[in-house]
Amino acid sequence: MAAKSSVGNRVFRTLASVKTGIILLIILGVVAAAGTLILQRPMTDADQMTRAYAPQTLRWLDRTGLTDVYHSWWFALLMAALGVSIVFASIDRFPKAWRLVSRPYRRPEPHFRAVLPMQRSLAISHAEAGITAAEKAFRNAGLKPQRTVENNQTAVYAEKNRWSPLAVYVVHASLLLILTGGIVDAFLGYKGYLMLTPGQSTSKLEQQNGVTRPLPFTLRCDGTGQENYPDGTPKKWWSKLTVIEDGRVVLRKEIVVNDPLVTHGIRFYQSGYGQTGEVESLLLNATAKGETRQITLRPYQAAQLDADTKVALAEFIPDFVMRDGQVYARSKDPVNPAIRLAITNTAKQAKSEVWLFPALHQQSGNSPFQFEFADLQMAAYTGLQVSHEPGQWLVWAGCVLMAVGLVMAFYLVHQRFWAIAVETKNGPALWIGTAADKNREHYEESFTKFVEDIRADLARQDEESVPAGKRLVQA
Repeated sequence: MAAKSSVGNRVFRTLASVKTGIILLIILGVVAAAGTLILQRPMTDADQMTRAYAPQTLRWLDRTGLTDVYHSWWFALLMAALGVSIVFASIDRFPKAWRLVSRPYRRPEPHFRAVLPMQRSLAISHAEAGITAAEKAFRNAGLKPQRTVENNQTAVYAEKNRWSPLAVYVVHASLLLILTGGIVDAFLGYKGYLMLTPGQSTSKLEQQNGVTRPLPFTLRCDGTGQENYPDGTPKKWWSKLTVIEDGRVVLRKEIVVNDPLVTHGIRFYQSGYGQTGEVESLLLNATAKGETRQITLRPYQAAQLDADTKVALAEFIPDFVMRDGQVYARSKDPVNPAIRLAITNTAKQAKSEVWLFPALHQQSGNSPFQFEFADLQMAAYTGLQVSHEPGQWLVWAGCVLMAVGLVMAFYLVHQRFWAIAVETKNGPALWIGTAADKNREHYEESFTKFVEDIRADLARQDEESVPAGKRLVQA
């Protein structure tokens, strides 16, 4: 039994030591920094991951969880270990701090007075005069003096910022809140990425790691776009999103970067915008027999050329290149489009095809109509970063509490004051002392002024105690 108790005590002391806490904090910081340097799933596209790392390296990173650091089991274990260390350290040291706060040392005994760094002694006519002057000085300094009497000897005690010794435990509590929030996010939180085109809706989130998460609602994209500066560089991206529950609209919002849509604890951030490479609408001028008419083509929707002829968009290549007599797509940017039109004549039961190359001002194929490109509208997509972090409220609460604890630790100094009437070989004297838990040199000057105020009050008392006739004779 004693051996078990000894082992348990050693484990407790090891986890409660400041050294252990610092080591765990350093390890956690290094790992968290690695999570910012290594591309993380599922936020990073799989193709980008493949381009960034060699296959063997990527397999090793995935196996060790370094591609999803903040949701790995060992990262949560590190946070839990640091939390346990903080709890044990607090348990080990809190009783002493609590005794200092709840049962302050009000009466300075001789052994205490002998070693206190900041102390002064003032000659007094009698004990009550010194104690009265000390109490008055305490009150003038905004303190609340407390008298204690023992063995017919009166002492006065006062203190400032009584609760500041507990600041370190406020910081400990804030760290525990932050770590708890991180652990909750590691096991219950998730992140992902959505790509939606206008009119498209989804009720699930498909992550790059193959996990599909159902959403408690349907999200629909009603529009998206990009605003540019005069030089053509992007100014902002925006998306109009609609949340639908049970077939009815419950929320609409236009989001931009840093202004997400938040619902059901899930955040949708505007993080991308681009062209799908598909055409949304195509405007053409069709000429036949000297007559020109303008038509609008959309995917899967034919337009009427005349009573017997229809034309449909069969294929659109935004940036074409010819290779071996075939047309291929080089990119999704509509810088050099190639357009294939399917023409149907119902009267003659005839079908034909026409290729348009607007950049070359060319048309190939057999058709009585001459087509001229006028304008086009490319289909765009919005990129949404999806984040569900149920522990974030704990993290934010911990950050606020940490700010409170740091203010208490750095700006509130626990300062204690004592005054006691003592007998010396030269007669009665008022002993005055003070102690500060930090920045002691800073308080020496203020303590000297405090003592001088008491000295001046004692001199005034002595002067008032002398009869008027004696004062005149002395004068």
